[in-house]
Amino acid sequence: MITSTGNSRIRAVASLLKRRADRMKQNAFVIEGLRMVREAPADSIRELYLTEAFLDRLNDRDRQRIDSIRCEHILVTPEVMQRLSDTMHPQGILAVVSLCAEDPEAVFGSDQSPLVIVTENLQDPGNLGTIFRAGEGAGVTGLLLVGDTADPYNPKVVRGTMGSIFRVPFARAANAEEAAAILRKRKIISYAADLQADCSYEDCDYRPGTAFWIGNEGAGLTEAALAQADRRIFIPMSGEVESLNAGVSASVLAFEAARQRRQRPDRSASKS
Repeated sequence: MITSTGNSRIRAVASLLKRRADRMKQNAFVIEGLRMVREAPADSIRELYLTEAFLDRLNDRDRQRIDSIRCEHILVTPEVMQRLSDTMHPQGILAVVSLCAEDPEAVFGSDQSPLVIVTENLQDPGNLGTIFRAGEGAGVTGLLLVGDTADPYNPKVVRGTMGSIFRVPFARAANAEEAAAILRKRKIISYAADLQADCSYEDCDYRPGTAFWIGNEGAGLTEAALAQADRRIFIPMSGEVESLNAGVSASVLAFEAARQRRQRPDRSASKS
């Protein structure tokens, strides 16, 4: 059992939680909690850190799941687990897992009409986590993370995805032009969420291949990104609300596309 927070293994895990550069160097990130460990592909888990109290609370099914993970299982004291945890009240389990494969082709899947969310310079980890989770719920085929978007392996992003990070493919693009070129190659129609647009999001057809561009929480999309979009759209609102946060906006747009695709299949796409 590891009892010291100064242990070299504990310091290595702590560095993965704090520094993006270390995550890239070690090709690994940290997940916390039993649910996230259940969601992670078993072959991606490199190390499991557990407390005795956590193990004592496990039911038979979860104990079997933990025992079946073929990696080193490392017992630590509650004090060490607290040092490692990014939450106030850790459950008593966390894992070091390999980074997800990032492949632009996977973002579009095998669907004839991909549905993609493009985030440009999105800074808030909570918003990015929401977009992963809501995106999976709406059936998006993947995410393109552009420019200075938050690191998807940031602990707050990972926690916010509730496991969707393992199931929603994503890739990165250096800038708006690169992302737009990837989309154009696949003949995907781009829609930019823009408060100054004159077209409501409800008035567009999202049954063909579609990408929604979501910008920075404060500044919105850059002029470069707006210039790449085929159309600019806005979400009408009542009361004195001027805008929604990025996670909510992306969710509204993705679920509208999902609604259209459920209720009115695109006959032209099915014939192509």
